[in-house]
Amino acid sequence: MRAQAYAEGMSDARPAPGTEMITQWSKWDGSAHWRHECVYLGADEWGDWIGQPVGWHSARPGREYTTWSPNVTLIPADRQDYALTVNRDHPKGMRIYIDLGWEVRWSDDPLLAVGIDMDLDVVRVVGERGTWVDDRDEWAEHSAEFGYPSEIMTHLEALALELEQQVRAQHPPFDDATADVWLDRLAALGLDRPAEPGGVHSEPA
Repeated sequence: MRAQAYAEGMSDARPAPGTEMITQWSKWDGSAHWRHECVYLGADEWGDWIGQPVGWHSARPGREYTTWSPNVTLIPADRQDYALTVNRDHPKGMRIYIDLGWEVRWSDDPLLAVGIDMDLDVVRVVGERGTWVDDRDEWAEHSAEFGYPSEIMTHLEALALELEQQVRAQHPPFDDATADVWLDRLAALGLDRPAEPGGVHSEPA
């Protein structure tokens, strides 16, 4: 089954900063994937920033959690093939998690951002392990199961390597300073909730 968008169009409207909203991912066949409770933070030259305070909920079929550390996600303004998430004080040292995707965008609902998860991720952990491209096994499995178009596979495989290099070099917006501005704004909203045990925001793929 070919990928299906969640909405017919894209909205230029954005909620006021501090407004609660949802980020909803699907898989290529249209099945539901991660659904994140979020708050809209604002926009800069890189795109729109969405935050998830401590204690907020995420769920997908068969798994759910609440966050133990705050994170912000960038939905790029000029492309629809990835979303960048940056964590602060993550228990496992995970600083950056980039979900490669397709049709990552605002829907026609200003309170809903959507995207198709395409398996490959770029991860940066503070410490010895550093930065790498993750979930290549899932990428291989799903490319056969879902029949990803070859041109999309070629594009995303090259993009994963490109993003890995940019994260290693900390080119903006993959540097610490860019995301820290938005993490500070998220903290200033004071929206943290009590986190449930085991609710570590670690591997949302």
